[in-house]
Amino acid sequence: MDDIRKLTVLDRSRISPPPATIGHRTLSLTFFDFTWLLFPPVHHLFFYHFPHSKSHFMETVIPALKHSLSITLQHYFPFVGNLIVFPDPRYRKPEIRHEEGDSVALTFAECSLDFNDLAGNHPRKCERFYPLVPPLGNAAKGTDCVTLPLFSVQVTLFPNSGITIGMTNHHSLGDASARFGFLKAWTWVYESGGDLQFLSPPVYDRLIDIPKLDENKLNHTKLEGFYQPPSSLVGPTDRVRATFVLTRTHINQLKKKVLTQLPSLEHVSSFTVTVAYIWSCIGKSFVKTGEIKGENELEQIILTIDCRSRLEPPVPATYFGNCGAPCVVTIKSVVLSGEDGFVIASKLIGESLRKMLNNNDGILKDAERWHDGFKIPARKIGLAGTTKLNFYDIDFGWGKPMKHETVSIDYNGSVSLSACRESAQDLEVGLCFPSMQMEAFANIFKDGLESAIGS
Repeated sequence: MDDIRKLTVLDRSRISPPPATIGHRTLSLTFFDFTWLLFPPVHHLFFYHFPHSKSHFMETVIPALKHSLSITLQHYFPFVGNLIVFPDPRYRKPEIRHEEGDSVALTFAECSLDFNDLAGNHPRKCERFYPLVPPLGNAAKGTDCVTLPLFSVQVTLFPNSGITIGMTNHHSLGDASARFGFLKAWTWVYESGGDLQFLSPPVYDRLIDIPKLDENKLNHTKLEGFYQPPSSLVGPTDRVRATFVLTRTHINQLKKKVLTQLPSLEHVSSFTVTVAYIWSCIGKSFVKTGEIKGENELEQIILTIDCRSRLEPPVPATYFGNCGAPCVVTIKSVVLSGEDGFVIASKLIGESLRKMLNNNDGILKDAERWHDGFKIPARKIGLAGTTKLNFYDIDFGWGKPMKHETVSIDYNGSVSLSACRESAQDLEVGLCFPSMQMEAFANIFKDGLESAIGS
């Protein structure tokens, strides 16, 4: 791949917490985590403006990042631990384990690609991003368990232009909230040069302990595939990635359109209309590219509800791990791609979310059947990211990121959604499609907003 030849490794390190600060620790997983055991790794990439030389990067940034990462890992030990899976997880559940001497792979590299082009919103070839995110590492099969690294980092310099920080993690490590807490801590240590005494520490207590749900999930999880994690990022391909922005004005106009056609709807949220609009534009783009073959084909979108504040009793916002419930919405392809597809999708998404959130028996009602909807033959699109955590606040002292990309949407069938850099009121959508479909989507997206604003 040509883009790999444009990357030069400057330094490979293994970073551990300060000696004797963690020791032997384990963190048991819950049924929220078991869901992700067989999923491929998650890749995130941050772009920072850094108009400095290679020598400045080598002399100042590399030592400071190594030191600050070490200090941060002392407080976030799961990031430096390993996922441990036993032969029969029904009798001994998977866990995260840290042993003295464990370390995180940290790579520093130099790249000659066009930094500003990569950090744009326009369609860019997917394979250009792959050298910028690190591999997670391979599973090691021992006599009594399988061990897998959970986290790795790559920092890449574009001399006199910028820096990217690429991170790879196994999803069983934690969700967006867990990752956000770690990144906020790392930037704090990097900027201050000190420790984390002023930040809220992560909560590792397993406050979610429901043996029945643990057993049910493990009984339905075939861990044979865990031993050979799929190779995720390959190239070249015909796929491109692009970013689309929905401003607050756009969102308000989309809400107005829904309420005009369905005035009896109780509540129409910004999240609902944003997801519905993107989903309907995707549905129409499949029609444009001939991907819909029959009237009975189905489309699904899979949303994740953060359960921390919705459990009874609630768990703290700093609870570490995964804590999300899936909300699966299904619609016929011909309906989603039709003239009223956006409005109907808004109604269905809103109703599905309200049904789960307003359940009198709590968010965990019917948790054993949360994943039943996945069995329906349908084209599935996941939603990665959250609008409630602003990853553009991850500032190492070089200013806000110029761009945040969820690279793993390239292969996991998802779209990313996050708050924008300049205004958290505006929303940013990341997509990965074949180039012809991306062109079709862009035109449909633009025309639909013009129609909504003009109506």
